[in-house]
Amino acid sequence: MATTQQLLSDEKSRKSQIIRVSILGIVANVALAGFKAVVGLLSHSIAITLDAVNNLSDAASSAITIVGTKLAGKAANHDHPYGYGRIEYLTAILVSAIVLWAGLTSLFESIQSILHPKTPSYNTIGLVIVGVAVVVKLLLGRYVSAAGKRLNADALVASGADASFDAIISASTLVAALAFIFFGVAVEAWLGAIISVVIIKSGLEMLQEALDKVLGARVDADLTAGIRKTACEVEGVHGAYDLILADYGPQRLWGSIHVEVDEDLTARDVDRITLDVQASVMQKHQVILHTVGVYSINTAEGSEVMAIHDALDKIVEREPYVLQVHGLYVDNVTQAVLFDLVIAFEAGDREAVRQRVEDEMHKRFPHYAFMATIDSDISD
Repeated sequence: MATTQQLLSDEKSRKSQIIRVSILGIVANVALAGFKAVVGLLSHSIAITLDAVNNLSDAASSAITIVGTKLAGKAANHDHPYGYGRIEYLTAILVSAIVLWAGLTSLFESIQSILHPKTPSYNTIGLVIVGVAVVVKLLLGRYVSAAGKRLNADALVASGADASFDAIISASTLVAALAFIFFGVAVEAWLGAIISVVIIKSGLEMLQEALDKVLGARVDADLTAGIRKTACEVEGVHGAYDLILADYGPQRLWGSIHVEVDEDLTARDVDRITLDVQASVMQKHQVILHTVGVYSINTAEGSEVMAIHDALDKIVEREPYVLQVHGLYVDNVTQAVLFDLVIAFEAGDREAVRQRVEDEMHKRFPHYAFMATIDSDISD
């Protein structure tokens, strides 16, 4: 079973790996920037000079990633009881902004070169350096992106994507050089403009993804399905619903869930079940369920209880915005029927949907009071 100490150790190892990858990125990019800057100035090539600027932006991205990782690793305290993990998402926003800035700068310079063209001059040494840069940046981009995905570090993924785009820009420079040498056609400014648009698009997409995590985007469906499955595997659990997860940084998910249990269980039984659910979910998914609520279900279902179940199922099937019904409990003492309705956000007037279901059920079973609770479509 995963312990808190093990999780802390894994997180420490993760952050160390992120920092090592980022340091490698800084070293590689600073070295490439120096070579390209010299070659670009000597050859009067705007594309090669822009390559040098992009390498420096990559180095800055790696530096920001290191700082963000260090800050995100601060321990939780009174003012921030959930820790500082979300700083990694802010880091990803900054890196995405750098990618976007690099694309906009490149586009501006390319347009200027189109409007005011200069005759470039290429030499063998310069082209060899650019060719080496293509290989280095391509390998670096793939390595950093793969490490980012493996370590669940969005800032590294963004840095890797930026490095890959640098490789494409450098490759386009070689294409432009060959076109000029063999055909006398200067196309590097046009190629630069096209690639700049691609970089801008990528920067916007990475920025949106990072912002979504800060704002609280929908959690991955595979994870939520896995958590529900794990909860249902605990002895005594008949169903799992109302899963709510809050993202406080990579590998820092906290949440709550409701499980269905038999109505005649003791408090000791319920306590054992909730603890088992929390422990199983932590072990298999590294997710902290701070709250496990319970729905009681009828253990001695008579014919009328079954009729209520069947009628409710048929009614909600006709409601396009009702995604799920659960937590149904028939209290024959108070003549009350309790249940939850998961109603889609697109419903508009969700209260009207709830009221229609209650009214229809009351028409069929007038001696019962029906009380539905509206649940939101928060997780898949």
